Order: sequence, then structure tokens, then C-alpha cells
Amino acid sequence: MAEMRLVVVGAAGRMGRMLIRAVIDDPGCRLVGAVERSGSVALGEDAGLIAGAGRACVDVTDNAEAAFAEADGVLDFTAPHATLAFAELAARHGLVHVVGTTGLAADDLATLRQAARAARIVQSGNMSTGVNLLAGLVRKVARTLGPDFDIEILEMHHRMKVDAPSGTALLLGEAAAEGRAIPLDDHSVRARDGHTGARREGDIGFATLRGGSVVGDHSVIFAGPGERIALSHHAEDRGIFARGAIRAALWAAGRPPGYYTMADVLGLADL
Repeated sequence: MAEMRLVVVGAAGRMGRMLIRAVIDDPGCRLVGAVERSGSVALGEDAGLIAGAGRACVDVTDNAEAAFAEADGVLDFTAPHATLAFAELAARHGLVHVVGTTGLAADDLATLRQAARAARIVQSGNMSTGVNLLAGLVRKVARTLGPDFDIEILEMHHRMKVDAPSGTALLLGEAAAEGRAIPLDDHSVRARDGHTGARREGDIGFATLRGGSVVGDHSVIFAGPGERIALSHHAEDRGIFARGAIRAALWAAGRPPGYYTMADVLGLADL
């Protein structure tokens, strides 16, 4: 099988550099493009060198159109507005578009689904195998336990993270809501302060912590009468997200245009 030709967007960012290293290290892939915003100090630099992976003979560019024209797929952990623009380009070229961007709103996801008519989009709030297995378990436990078990989601990330709750926390919340067959938007509690009154049955609570250099800690607590069940995942290396993104890209390469998630990639949809 020929190597999959991949472009990394947001190439000079922390995750972009991690993705470049992962692509270079994977024998099933070849880095053919590295895209940054106009004005970036990384423009014209060798992508492999800025990622600490040795010379890749691929210069960082702000010409996404030209980079996409040479590719089979795109790895995207940028920002919502950038991701939507890249989705349009990926659809135009019929590419695989792996989206690990967090902070996407409902309208953004609807736009991605529209682009998926021509592109193969794999979107997830977290690309790690472990987190997506956790989401499958959360869905199953929520479906099994009755409404007298309250669901609370606790997450902690580094001090520089800009969105809350995290994309992973929302992924876990959606899994819990799917297990209960309820809409998350109608049962999500994001903040508690002051005299809140008793907890409403069926709510899914979120608690957010920020500090230090934490890569990502997530726990889902099912608290029932006289007992609690806690399911947790602790990320220790951002490389897990990059490796998951490459796994998603390689999986999607043989699929028809459509909107997929990591549950599809890992065969967890029925869990």
C-alpha cells in the first residue's frame, strides 16, 4: 500500500509539531505539507526542523490550497474558524480531514457534516484510543444504570487551555446522554454557585479545573444510593492524540465521503 500523503495545519503550534513528528515516524504516511497562518514566523522553515524531527524537505507555507492539492489527507488541531475553512478546502479536493479541534459549536459541527458530503471527515473532541474507549464504557454504564445514579464529569487541563469544558469532557457528556437517551443540551449543568437548590434528576454536571502543565485528566462519576462508580482517563503524553489522528486518517482513506467519529475508527459504535 502506498504511503498516505498528509498535510498538517497549524504546523508551528504545540500539537502541530507533535503531529509532524508522528507523521514522519509512521511508515504508512508521508508529510507533504505544513500550513501556518499568514505572518507566522515559521513560514519558509523546514517543517521537520521546527518539529525537532530532522529535515523533512517540506517548508511551512500559508498556501493551504496548494498544499491540499498534493495530499490525501489533512490533520487539523487548530481553531474552529480555521477548521471550517480547511473543511471547505478538504471537500473541494475530496480529502480525508481529521479534526481534533476543540471548542466547536453546534453550527460548526453542522458545517462539517455538510462538508462531509464530499470529504471524509473524522471528528472527535479527543483522538486518543483510551478516551474513546472510556466514552464507550460511559455510554454503556449510563444505559445500564437507572436515573437514581447522578452523573458528574470532572476534567483538568493545563493553565493555557482556552475552552471549557474541554472537548473531551463534552465527548464524555454526549456519551452519557446517549446512554440515557436524553439531549445533553437540556440536561447539562456547567456551573454551580450560591444557593442552587437540590440537584435535578437526570442532570449531567461538569466541573472544570485549570492549572500547571496537566495534559488532560477526565473522570466520570456515577453516584447512586450508597455507592459510586468512577471511570477515569489520565493523559500523560500529547503523542497519544497525534497517533490517534494518524490511525483515523489511515482508516478513513478507504472509506466513502461521510462524517465519522473515533467510535467508528475503533469499532466502538455498538459498545
